[in-house]
Amino acid sequence: MNKVTGKGKRRSRRKPKQGLRVIRPNVAGIDLGSREHYVCCPPTAAGEPNVDHFGTTTPELNRLADWLKEQGVESVAMESTGVYWVPIYEILESRGFEVLLVNARALSSVPGRKTDMLDCQWIQMLHSCGLLKGSFRPGDDICALRSLVREKTTMESQRSDWLRRIQKSLDQMNVCVHHAVSDISGVTGMAIIRAIVDGERDPIKLAKLRDNRCRKSEKQIAEELTGNWRAEHLFSLKQALRMYDHICAGIAQYDAEIQRTLTALQPPENRTRKAPEVTNKNKRKNFRARGQEPMREALFRLTGHDLTTIDGIGVDTAETVLSEVGTDLSCFPSENHFVSYLKLAPKLAISGGKPVPTKRSGSTTTRLGATFRMAALTLRNSKTALGAEYRRIARRKGASVAVFALARKLAILVYRLLRYGQAYVDEGMQAYEERFKAARIRTCKQIAKEFGLTILEPEKAAS
Repeated sequence: MNKVTGKGKRRSRRKPKQGLRVIRPNVAGIDLGSREHYVCCPPTAAGEPNVDHFGTTTPELNRLADWLKEQGVESVAMESTGVYWVPIYEILESRGFEVLLVNARALSSVPGRKTDMLDCQWIQMLHSCGLLKGSFRPGDDICALRSLVREKTTMESQRSDWLRRIQKSLDQMNVCVHHAVSDISGVTGMAIIRAIVDGERDPIKLAKLRDNRCRKSEKQIAEELTGNWRAEHLFSLKQALRMYDHICAGIAQYDAEIQRTLTALQPPENRTRKAPEVTNKNKRKNFRARGQEPMREALFRLTGHDLTTIDGIGVDTAETVLSEVGTDLSCFPSENHFVSYLKLAPKLAISGGKPVPTKRSGSTTTRLGATFRMAALTLRNSKTALGAEYRRIARRKGASVAVFALARKLAILVYRLLRYGQAYVDEGMQAYEERFKAARIRTCKQIAKEFGLTILEPEKAAS
């Protein structure tokens, strides 16, 4: 209740507003740099800022960790700046500190003059008030696996680039190997290319290298292999093939190291288990042709679940999923949190209960989100329930929406399998279409009922 003063004014008894309440006093903030790191610890007894700076060498990082121990720091927050955070994160985590890797977007929109000295104090203040949330990062063992898989993916993209250069050299000589065979990196395509590099120019002899499974005859292939054999293009072809083989050898070494890492991570009770047979004939054939069965077995023994049973999920996709998030998804409370982390949740801008028109933002995505998009794209011609759902959405809203929706669906199925062990069972394309047709009939009957109409069944209408 308010008192009334002599001049008729009311005097409020409310307490004056205070600043942000400190929840965790023993925390620190670090502003990272390529040459030096600025560190802010809890203020001194006199209330003065407690800031120091350190170099980026390993001895300096160890000295930084010792100083944090002296200051009684329990938790440290830092921005995810480039890759500068990796060494200091690993050192601090090994020394027993709780380390929060914070998205720079939550810290960068601060008005005023921006300096390293002020940034570390700002991070420390927000962290002490409990206003920062660390980004997801799997365990150290999974991080080691993730590093290998990411580097292998980089080499695979480089291999594809050199394969394009091989095709370019062939096109410049008008040797249309890609017209003779569907895939120049296949058995027939590589046999022809290697023979050309070794000096063979006769198109008939080159056509005899075709695999027995090729659809085109030797005569048809020979017509495409008559070229203009210029020395400079042959030299470029030879160098491109040499780089292609070198990268393929490197990828094979990465595969061996990844399998060794997976074996070390497998629980002892799963090391003797055998993955179930793949029911999809085409998928089983592709796995064996690409030599991916050992990797599928290793991934199954790691989790106890075969992710490739989900339509659209291959060995490469399963390998990426497990290397990015690991086997324990309990850090995501629900499948919606998992989908949001992958940036596969639709953006709904709503204010006052009404949608607000917004500008289209950049096509931001995560590595795993992009992987699920690629997996969803393979379902466009699939004779499965997921394939039928993709085509239904594509007819109504376009292919891009269908890819996004099916990528989200695949992420949910993976989450349910890894978190709860809920196996995926394909109901079939025909069953899905019949179920969708029955739902549309129910909707039409409900609409007709609202207008006082009756829809007759075909047999009743005929009688």
